[in-house]
Amino acid sequence: MIDLKDVVYCRLGTADLEEAESFAVGILGLEVSERRKDAIHFKSDIRDHTLCYFEGDPEDQVTAFEVGSAADLQAAANTLDTLSMDVEQGSAAECEARHVRDFIRFKDPTGNRIELVVRPTQSSRRYHGTRDAGITGFSHVGLCTTDPARDEEFWTTVCNARVSDRIGDAPLMRLGAIHHTIALFPFHKPGIQHINHQVETADDIQRSWNFLKERQVNITFGPGRHPTSSAKFLYFSGPNGLTFEYSSGVREIHDEPGWHNRQFPFEPTGFCQWGSRPNIAAFKD
Repeated sequence: MIDLKDVVYCRLGTADLEEAESFAVGILGLEVSERRKDAIHFKSDIRDHTLCYFEGDPEDQVTAFEVGSAADLQAAANTLDTLSMDVEQGSAAECEARHVRDFIRFKDPTGNRIELVVRPTQSSRRYHGTRDAGITGFSHVGLCTTDPARDEEFWTTVCNARVSDRIGDAPLMRLGAIHHTIALFPFHKPGIQHINHQVETADDIQRSWNFLKERQVNITFGPGRHPTSSAKFLYFSGPNGLTFEYSSGVREIHDEPGWHNRQFPFEPTGFCQWGSRPNIAAFKD
């Protein structure tokens, strides 16, 4: 089994790097950690970076997870090879660009681009956002799936994810104590469905709702509260239509043997217990 420690970063292609930077800094509230000719890295916590926009196809989206050691990375590559999944080794230049010691890349059964990394660099500087969004760190990612049952089996049997709850056929899966690090949402093609940043309090959620409304940012869902993770949330659109989320107060699961995943309906009540209504058509084929 591939032992994933945590989600590390997302890499997003963009045709307009200036627009992407303007959003990440001015709207989302991240801090530029490094600017290169064709890419910009952004930090949201103690890590060197958790988001990178690079010049490229907007459909070129990558999610990275950390494994514990070089031996674990080789074992993961061997496991994926036995499943006939194409695995590529990252070059020295690619490792340097990602600020990791080593990594491999592959595609999950839907075709989502995944990187497994060893020793991602931690920053010597604290994160200082350009606006008071209250961000405490990058927390989870939603991935699109063309077959939820098949992909759930991959993440829970090939990797070490555990299902915390399901909304319809969409599993919310944890790697550690946090309610979910990976969520799979039915869609007709691969891609990142949303990127989550935790914020400190529900007050930060409300402040950002006002801030985004004033700047005419498209708010797609919320403010609300998830009945699954108990988190207060706000979803909104970023460059190329990608959805970003702020959330606060997410449930932690420490009683591993005693926790039994629950079933929620794939309808507004399954997503929000406050009555906010998402555009769930966007999650469907």
